[in-house]
Amino acid sequence: MTTAQHLNQQFGIAGQLTFRDDASGLVVAEFNNAHATASLCLQGAHLMSWQPRSQSKPVVWLSRDAKLAAGKSIRGGAPVCWPWFGAHATEAGFPGHGFARTVPWQVLESGIEPNGATRLTLRLVSSDKTRAQWDHACNVDLTVIVGDTLRMEMATENTGTADFVIGEALHTYLQIGDIGAVRVTGLEGCQYWDKVGGSELKNQVGSVSFTGEVDRVYINTSAECVIEDDKLKRRIHIKKSGSLSTVVWTPWTEKAGKMGDMGQPDGWREMVCVESVNAIDNVVKVAAGTRHTLIVEYRAISF
Repeated sequence: MTTAQHLNQQFGIAGQLTFRDDASGLVVAEFNNAHATASLCLQGAHLMSWQPRSQSKPVVWLSRDAKLAAGKSIRGGAPVCWPWFGAHATEAGFPGHGFARTVPWQVLESGIEPNGATRLTLRLVSSDKTRAQWDHACNVDLTVIVGDTLRMEMATENTGTADFVIGEALHTYLQIGDIGAVRVTGLEGCQYWDKVGGSELKNQVGSVSFTGEVDRVYINTSAECVIEDDKLKRRIHIKKSGSLSTVVWTPWTEKAGKMGDMGQPDGWREMVCVESVNAIDNVVKVAAGTRHTLIVEYRAISF
């Protein structure tokens, strides 16, 4: 197992990127540059936090009750859902949202961008356990660029001789002032699968606002979304490519209470998920010898 000491020797960047051994036994990368701070757990390539210097509050939300543990997902941040989104199509025993968020990833490269942002690239580590669930030859890399904007690039390369189909998401939790005082724009007129109380195809009228549980998969949209936050007086812009689905999710009181790690009693009110996805109608066929890349960029602007 690679230790933080070895990673610091090989990939650390003085004054910008350091690795530490967490008490859980996992390794965490810490970003700290002129533009922003951030943290990322190598298990799952799971970005846990991001706060630009221009913002008094984090932009990526991490539950105050989040726990790091081997083989377990972390509540908050930006979980990597891959190679399927939601439940597996045929195997009920396989984990929801795939296995990528709970298995080791290895560091491939680090560097500094021309604008001073910090770059880190990781690759999913295949094992007998992952191959038992996904028996396709491929490389899955995640590049995170931490600056005044946050850029995440998830690339799936088919290194085999047969095509395969993936579902995927960057399941990002965004920090807000209060769920009752925000709205999401950019999805007006889009169709969505409403997952609350069943699965029904509906049309979005106006912006998305929140008065109860919301779990929607918007399809056939590459639109930029904006979280309008009147309480924190900022807008979070979410711009993407290589993604044709957007998921908007808040658990609301009852479901949050059953989760146990949402930061009770009201932590769930300070987050909303606006996820860049390829799912349901928009799963992606990756032909043999080709690469598919999902790219998302986040930025926060105060008003």
